[in-house]
Amino acid sequence: MKTILIIDDEPMILDLISLFLEPMGFNCIKKESAIDGIIYLQTNTNKVDLILLDIMMPEMDGLTACRDIKSFWDIPIIMITAKDEQPDIVKGLRIGADDYISKPFNEEELVARIEAVLRRFHPKEDIIIFNGLILKLNSFELTYLEKEVLLTPKESALLALFLNNPKKVLSRNQLKRSISSYGNDIEIEDRTIDSYIKNLRGKLKSINFPQENHLKTVWRMGYKWTKENN
Repeated sequence: MKTILIIDDEPMILDLISLFLEPMGFNCIKKESAIDGIIYLQTNTNKVDLILLDIMMPEMDGLTACRDIKSFWDIPIIMITAKDEQPDIVKGLRIGADDYISKPFNEEELVARIEAVLRRFHPKEDIIIFNGLILKLNSFELTYLEKEVLLTPKESALLALFLNNPKKVLSRNQLKRSISSYGNDIEIEDRTIDSYIKNLRGKLKSINFPQENHLKTVWRMGYKWTKENN
C-alpha cells in the first residue's frame, strides 16, 4: 500500500482528498501546515511514497516547503494549485516538483496523476506478493508455486486492489473505478464486475491457489480479500 502525505491548510480539502484516495488503496497522512509535514518526515520512520503539497499556505508556503523537502528527501511531490497560480506552477516545477494539479479537480484526474508520478518514480516496483502468490503488474503475469497464468489488465487491476486492501469490503463502484482506465467500456455494469470476479477466481484456481479462502463475496455490498486460510 502506497502512503501519500497530504499537506494543505484546509481541513475540508484534506478530508476530501483522503475520501478520494483511500478507497483506491492509498494510505493517507494529513497535515495542516508545511511545517507539520516536514516534522512528520523528520520524526516518522514510515515510508512516504508521494506528497500532495498545497502552494498557498500560511507560515511556510508550498514552494518553500517543496525546496526544503527536495533538499533532504527523494520523494515525488505533486503541487496543489489554483488556476490563477501559473507563475507559481512554473517555480514549483523548476525547484523540483514532479507534477501539479489545479483546483477544483476531480477524483479521476487526481488518481491518474498520482499513479503516473509513482510509475515514473518507482518503475521497478511492479510486483505484489501474498502467501506465495506473485502478481507482476507490468506484464499481468500471476504465479503460485511455479504455476503461471496470464491475467487481463482488468483482472490484474482488480486483484491488485484486493491485495492492497486486505479485509476491506470493496463495493462494485470502487471496483469499477479501479478498472475504468482499461478498455473501451462506456459504462461498466454490476454484472460485468461479477463476471470479471468469476474469471479471476477461475484463473486463481487454475494455478492451485486457494482463492475460496481469500476472495469472499459480501452479500449486497461487494467483495473482500481476507488473509486467513479458512
